[in-house]
Amino acid sequence: MANYLPQELADHLKDGLLSFPATAFTSDLTIDADAYTDHIAWQSSFDVAGLFAAGGTGEGFSLTPAEAKEVVSLAVSTSRQEVPVLASAGGATAQAVQNAIDAEAVGAEGLLVLPPYLTECSQDGLFEHVSAICAATKIGVIVYNRANAVYSPETVERLADTHENFIGFKDAIGDIEQLTKVYARTGDRLFYLGGLPTAEVYALPLLQLGMSTYSSAMFNFAPEFALDFYSAVRRQDRAAVTEKLNSFVLPYSKIRDRVAGYGVSIVKGGLKVIGRDCGPVRPPLQNLTQTDLRDLEQVLAAAGIQLDRTTSAVA
Repeated sequence: MANYLPQELADHLKDGLLSFPATAFTSDLTIDADAYTDHIAWQSSFDVAGLFAAGGTGEGFSLTPAEAKEVVSLAVSTSRQEVPVLASAGGATAQAVQNAIDAEAVGAEGLLVLPPYLTECSQDGLFEHVSAICAATKIGVIVYNRANAVYSPETVERLADTHENFIGFKDAIGDIEQLTKVYARTGDRLFYLGGLPTAEVYALPLLQLGMSTYSSAMFNFAPEFALDFYSAVRRQDRAAVTEKLNSFVLPYSKIRDRVAGYGVSIVKGGLKVIGRDCGPVRPPLQNLTQTDLRDLEQVLAAAGIQLDRTTSAVA
């Protein structure tokens, strides 16, 4: 049973930092339940508004529906009660609907709808896809605007008018005109979150477009830095944001850009560097090379980010 009604969840999430915990795997690429629950306990010990289990950074695209249900269940049972856990719904419509049913059954508070697999999508098709998911569950539903699932302002408004549990719009495109039109049509009916890779780079300008929060991948291994950065964004402290961009975010992004898919792999690399290893990534992603790991460690150290996090205690 969810603790938040959909609109209550939206109100809670819009004013705090969000993150997508990495899913821990063993060396043979099976789910490492002990390492994952330890990671969730550590992540939820901080003042984060919500955790999205089995999402993009959590390699949800590589999980079977049964594995996704297991990962979400582990996160729900482990996360501090004040930190809601959301799941993802992806793949074909039938699979996404099953993801939604499973997520609600294990106690998730909401869902992020990932783009449908492979095929191009019309606006009517996207509406029907999301509608099927919304109809399958009572928990809050957020769409992810990226790849082959680019929602027109009209489709977003139509979903908001049709489904009470449709609560949020996450963007990974960065089209200012589209975002302006979406916000103009739906206003405070939804909450809006940034989802571009290394969202910190875009957080301050997107705040002006109504995106009061974003998902931070680096929160996985640098939670204090991520929370400080978010605080500076919300204060609109441009000097502090610029300093943090130059000291860590932009050097980090250079390593991320070396190989396609490193946006996820670098999170696992960061966890390895700080002594909280969550194992390898699954194919088709590749792990950071030893050179990349050394470079990442140097960037973290230069920014003053704590490297020895081998215990769960908050420093």
